[in-house]
Amino acid sequence: MRSVGFLVFDGFQVMGLAALSVFELANLLSGQAHYDIHMLSDTGGRVRNSLGFGIETAAVGDVFHDTTITTGSLLAKPAPSALLDYLRTASTRSRRVAGICTGAFLLAEAGLLDGRRATTHWGHARSLATRFPKVRVEEDRIFIQDGNLWTSAGMSAGIDLALALLEEDLGREMARSVARAMVVYLRRPGGQSQFSTLLELEPKSDRVRRALTYAKENLRNELSVEELAEAASLSPRQFSRVFRQETGQSPAKAVEHLRLEVARAMMEEGRHPMDVIARETGFADRERMRRAFLRSFGQPPQVMRRLADHERHVGTA
Repeated sequence: MRSVGFLVFDGFQVMGLAALSVFELANLLSGQAHYDIHMLSDTGGRVRNSLGFGIETAAVGDVFHDTTITTGSLLAKPAPSALLDYLRTASTRSRRVAGICTGAFLLAEAGLLDGRRATTHWGHARSLATRFPKVRVEEDRIFIQDGNLWTSAGMSAGIDLALALLEEDLGREMARSVARAMVVYLRRPGGQSQFSTLLELEPKSDRVRRALTYAKENLRNELSVEELAEAASLSPRQFSRVFRQETGQSPAKAVEHLRLEVARAMMEEGRHPMDVIARETGFADRERMRRAFLRSFGQPPQVMRRLADHERHVGTA
């Protein structure tokens, strides 16, 4: 059985607890007790979270765990010295140490991230880089592994990090089963952007939202204006006009961004040949996909894949 020590402190962000459901469901779905969870704090006893209710914890001490995870808070603040001391020792005694959201600030304050790559919630990334200039902050990442240290973006990204830890322990199929049970659409690779094309477009009407959701779910299709207009229950002319008014983009440009987002995620997972990625995301062929990558990222997909492969190898070295 693998023990997980989960560190909390007064006012910790309640969403961080969602990551623990990954380990809970791994036990339930496998019918085996793979994980044993221990809630820890600097003094022990009841600790209040960001919503004001408390959970029971044990005080940190001389017992260390296979995996040590610290969560964060809505506003990054100095950590209790006992937690920092515990994290410093855990970095040499635990197989893995992770910080969810602004938990990266605790790891940095303990000196564990000096010279390391790390991420955090996009809203706090600049502050992390300013306060801890020795940390190589990459603000547009879902999660990052650098040796035995893991950090994640905020909110739901803690679930992605926990699923990656689970996959490392029990394999891809178990991680996929847990993701399905949690109704997670897919486990995002760590290199995926924290920003979503659908969120960035911010359509105002249900009809345009419906068309974009249809496009995301049917990327292999041509996704012509006529096809999208039908999904929105509008005429092609009316759809084009409304779409541009609400998003500031043409339907064709928005669809290209959706294709690029999914293609990049598949590329960074490293499991699919380029021809398959081009076909599955609706680019039809590698040359068309290459041109789109150059327009948006300034680099061809082959270069971005090599960079992602290098980061995975560095992270697991």
